Amino acid sequence: MTGRLRVGVVFGGRSGEHEVSLMSASSVLANLDAHKYDITPIGITREGQWYSGENALQAFRQGKPESLERVAILGEPGRRGLFRWSGAGGFEKAVDLDVVFPATHGTFGEDGTLQGLLEMADIAYVGAGVLASSVAMDKALFKQVMRAHNIPVVDSSLVFSTLIAADPEAAVRQAAQAGPFPLFTKPANLGSSVGVSKCRSASDLLEGLIDAARYDRRVIVEQGLEAREIEVSVLGNEEPEASVPGEIVPSDEFYSYRAKYIDDASELRIPAPIDEETAEEARRLAIAAYEAIDGAGMARADFLLERKTGKLYMNELNTLPGFTQISMYPKLWEASGLAYPALMDRLIELALERQAQKDRLLRTYGGAG
Repeated sequence: MTGRLRVGVVFGGRSGEHEVSLMSASSVLANLDAHKYDITPIGITREGQWYSGENALQAFRQGKPESLERVAILGEPGRRGLFRWSGAGGFEKAVDLDVVFPATHGTFGEDGTLQGLLEMADIAYVGAGVLASSVAMDKALFKQVMRAHNIPVVDSSLVFSTLIAADPEAAVRQAAQAGPFPLFTKPANLGSSVGVSKCRSASDLLEGLIDAARYDRRVIVEQGLEAREIEVSVLGNEEPEASVPGEIVPSDEFYSYRAKYIDDASELRIPAPIDEETAEEARRLAIAAYEAIDGAGMARADFLLERKTGKLYMNELNTLPGFTQISMYPKLWEASGLAYPALMDRLIELALERQAQKDRLLRTYGGAG
């Protein structure tokens, strides 16, 4: 026993953001203090198999996960740890885990599914719980919650993939209810701008719907604004704090996947060159949105700042934001006085605090029937 906290870092997964997850995991692993933590990297393939072992991240990058050991986290309380597949046809404990840090993005990692497994296994984990994860991940449902809390969002409509396949013209008519062109089509449950299209005409709109429907059964269509992209990082459980705002100046027409991860030409302005009143409003709305979905641990709030009116619109709340070297979440906290390694420590502390709260809850009821 080393006395260090045992941290499992989970990455990869069955998502269009698999590659982004590998980039995030690289930064997380590099910034977790090996003097404080026993770190176990855990990779999930695109097909959903779990692997672990020395240099696991490198093996995933090389497309050779089968060189590692097959593992699993079992949805069974009281056995907090990672299990290896034994030759006897069962699982045996490989390593104990005190906390899991999901460096996963998108479906089966950020949408509450992985969080649900960790809840069943009774293992502390970094980030939002099942409910907040799933609400924030679903862009359509998230907007409904924001509207219920008087947090401004852009006009939108929702189109099912079944309608797009069965009656494309009807799908376009329904999508166009979001407002005048340009419109944005997005998979309802994905991030990193995967499957996002900017549409200027009905033909563009149909193409955008078809593309987004490749990634999700529900497609959200949003009104396009002439706007600046402002982001705020949120940290905490019941008493969240907001960072200084930052601005993204994308190299593409919008902050596309290419602009985020490929061409390295987008500009990050930290702090954002906005007036103090707007900055404070962004921070206030970020915390309000976080509390509205019962956020925990962390989230990055993405806003659209309309150029014409100066009005802020909540765009998204990312409960497992990117942790790559170019990602806004850690950069905004660095600018707010919290260095990357200290941010990792705080996120793990918050995960353990939340688990301690759950451990104190009663799971049985002895009252009269």
